[in-house]
Amino acid sequence: MNGALPFIAAAALLALTLGFLAQRGKDMNLEQWTVGGRGFGAVFVFLLLAGEIYTTFTFLGGSGFAYGKGAPAYYILCYGTLAYVLSYFMLPPIWRYAKEHRLYSQSDFFVRKYDSPALGIIVTLVDIVALIPYLVLQFKGLGIIVEIAGYGAISSTVAIWTGAVVVAGYVMVSGVHGSAWTAVAKDILILVIVVFLGLYLPSHYYGGLGAMFEAIEQARPGFTVLPPHGESLWWFSSTVLLTALGFYMWPHSFGSIYTARNATVIRKNAIVLPLYQLILLFVFFVGFAAILQVPGLTGPDIDLALFKLSVKTFDPWFVGVIGATGVLTALVPGSMILMTTATLIANNLYRVLSPSSDDRQVSRVAKLLVPVVALVAVFFTLRGGETIVALLLMGYSLVTQLFPSLVLSLGQRNIATREGAAAGILAGVATVAIVSLTGLNLHKLSWLPTEVQDLNIGIIALAVNFIVLIAVSLAMRAAAAPAQAAAE
Repeated sequence: MNGALPFIAAAALLALTLGFLAQRGKDMNLEQWTVGGRGFGAVFVFLLLAGEIYTTFTFLGGSGFAYGKGAPAYYILCYGTLAYVLSYFMLPPIWRYAKEHRLYSQSDFFVRKYDSPALGIIVTLVDIVALIPYLVLQFKGLGIIVEIAGYGAISSTVAIWTGAVVVAGYVMVSGVHGSAWTAVAKDILILVIVVFLGLYLPSHYYGGLGAMFEAIEQARPGFTVLPPHGESLWWFSSTVLLTALGFYMWPHSFGSIYTARNATVIRKNAIVLPLYQLILLFVFFVGFAAILQVPGLTGPDIDLALFKLSVKTFDPWFVGVIGATGVLTALVPGSMILMTTATLIANNLYRVLSPSSDDRQVSRVAKLLVPVVALVAVFFTLRGGETIVALLLMGYSLVTQLFPSLVLSLGQRNIATREGAAAGILAGVATVAIVSLTGLNLHKLSWLPTEVQDLNIGIIALAVNFIVLIAVSLAMRAAAAPAQAAAE
């Protein structure tokens, strides 16, 4: 056994132990299992949100994107900060409404706001389709981490299956409490390890950050600035906007809002979390440091940059510590995604089909669905070849389609009707689906201005969504006006 494996195994065992211990002294009914009894303070809510945000995407995708793409990676640093500013104003009214109506999921919010179970089903299906790639992202990252950090002693396939069993096990027992407790260990480790790597590797190989960027500029001129076409300023701006608006549209992030004890907890996190974004700078530094030290990684292999450089630089035991940190960055968000997906299916599909079901029955079904969802995600993980960033952006393009109808519902007078909201979401999702399935690319439409060609397709879909939403809502209100006038 090499020196790395004990640390990697210890991380998985730690996650399993903390996950099982988290349920002690609690009756794991539906409210406790999904939203922690709505009693989490600022620290636990912070750990949940950070646990969902700083994932294998941060650990591998961020460094890999910096390694493979250069300056376009900076979008990752920007969108979270904008989303936190937005959350200060947007999330407290969502929390108050959810507490008042005892909501468990994002779909519940739409059902209540629009008085439309059908809209709730649409939102649920969009959520599930978006969450599966996000869960695949975590398992894919886990396989990469264990295989490379373990020097090939454990294959990525074995690691993925093991991780799925571990996370499904403690989610079934402890729900959101297990996620919160495992997030404690993960956040401490990722803070220490990422900052250390981001400072040490540039210093070790180049003599400092300035010298590193000078060497990169000399070897690959213009790599650290946005290109004039492709992933240009227009792509950058549209991607930042898309991901900032969609940040809290992820149903597991949305559900984390419900766990807060009060609205002040949410505002405190909105103030502190932008500072936590600075960790991403150190992730980028690792990716940039790897460019000249482990050259030649292309396609999905760019996600290997951090660990390839770590294996080259450090003794096996320390690579094991880095690997252990990476394992937790996969398991913590993976647990929230698993729990949220199972809750959506049980609470917003099964309960609709079986209206007589009470919370106890729904809770039982949700827990039984956890290993089923894990199996589906493992299947797609073992078949997929997309890079981690590509997987995340595809999911963002889907969940962001919920933003227009959600934000309009927060106004004193909602101009969107249930029909308009449903039509807008379906139009936006259809646009994303057509592009994904056909491989349509705006760059293939040469008659478009280059600025439009570079736009993120998710923004195009969002524009289609909003236009359809407003048009259908106005049409429905106009059609209903004569009947309302006659009734008066």
